Amino acid sequence: MSNIVAIVGRPNVGKSTLFNRLLQKRQAIVDDVSGVTRDRHYGKSDWNGKEFSVIDTGGYIIGSDDSFEAEIRKQVELAVDEANVILFMVDNQVGLTEMDKEVAQLLRKSKKPVLLVVNKVDSNKNLDDSYEFYNLGFEQFFTISSMTGSGTGELLDEVISHFEDTEFIDPFEGLPRVTIVGRPNAGKSTLTNALLGEERNIVTDIAGTTRDTIETHYNKFGQEFVLIDTAGIRKKGKVSEDLEFYSVMRAIRSIEDSDVCVLMVDATRGLEAQDLNILFLAERNRKGVIIVINKWDLVEKETNTMKEFEAEIRNKIAPFTDVPIVFTSAITKQRVHKLVEVIMEVNENRNRRIKTSQLNELMLPIIEVSPPPAIKGKYIKIKYVTQLPTRTPQFAFFANLPQYVKEPYKRFIENQLRKHFNFTGVPIDVYFRQK
Repeated sequence: MSNIVAIVGRPNVGKSTLFNRLLQKRQAIVDDVSGVTRDRHYGKSDWNGKEFSVIDTGGYIIGSDDSFEAEIRKQVELAVDEANVILFMVDNQVGLTEMDKEVAQLLRKSKKPVLLVVNKVDSNKNLDDSYEFYNLGFEQFFTISSMTGSGTGELLDEVISHFEDTEFIDPFEGLPRVTIVGRPNAGKSTLTNALLGEERNIVTDIAGTTRDTIETHYNKFGQEFVLIDTAGIRKKGKVSEDLEFYSVMRAIRSIEDSDVCVLMVDATRGLEAQDLNILFLAERNRKGVIIVINKWDLVEKETNTMKEFEAEIRNKIAPFTDVPIVFTSAITKQRVHKLVEVIMEVNENRNRRIKTSQLNELMLPIIEVSPPPAIKGKYIKIKYVTQLPTRTPQFAFFANLPQYVKEPYKRFIENQLRKHFNFTGVPIDVYFRQK
């Protein structure tokens, strides 16, 4: 289970500056004007070998009629609910305010570990000013300068002391992880229920019904894997200010942690820009990919045949076109068992290992007939090829002048590998190295 640290406090106390320092990069916008941060920012940090997620929240304001500030309050409360440890930031230069007292009251109700962080203590000269924050009722506080980083080490030592030491044991260790992803209302939960043969997940016509990632053990017909249903991924600008933020983050994290991604596409809408974004995200993470065209029973077959629809999709996803496409209806369970077979095949392809002798016997004659084009009178000679010992298919071709091998020839080599070995649904990496 990942640990989450939320940074909360009233506006302009330096939350985003501390957030950027913990992430060691400028991810959140920082300005002297209060209220710059409206959205919750989410990032990864680590201290003494312990990884954790950090949430930067907007400034908490009570009693305001501003619609943005009402949404910010809601986001802060969600962040507090999600977090394992809360960093309550106050401003040493301004001193204790009524708003700080209100925020302290809210945090005490959370029953979570709350660390009071007095920011903008830039030197020992203004250390005495910080003692008034004992009035908030916390046993201790940490004086820091998020701008310079002083005091943050002691604070982080205390933060990680509240994390559980027990290592999380995955009950599904060793099983392939299959994540169903797609836009909201594409039928992901319906497909999950159809595969499992039971009403495991709530299904409605309302987009965004699923908010959490739900893991289920699939064990039928001699096939076994972990099936993960995720929340629909919308464009960033369309993610509303509520729990959906976390839902999308968990869906993206599920893609990163999976072996095979099943991209659900609504046949009545076709493959849209956001579907392509999800597909490219899975490809960049080197995951096995399957495209499932759901609700095919609702499409007018006279105007759009399966063959035409598939050709249109492959044209859109080029150059990575070696992807299985399954047409189904999750409600009627049409071709659901076919999908299970394709999932297992793609997972097998992702783990495929080709013997070095076999690779050289096949690829070197092809390269001899179609060598890389000469550049500036220099001829590129490839003498040896091997598959690298990586989790996904990666191949190294050893040549005298690897720097002159261009992208079109790399694609030619990849196509030859795909032609002779089954890597359907799996991204391949081809490298040229000095022999």
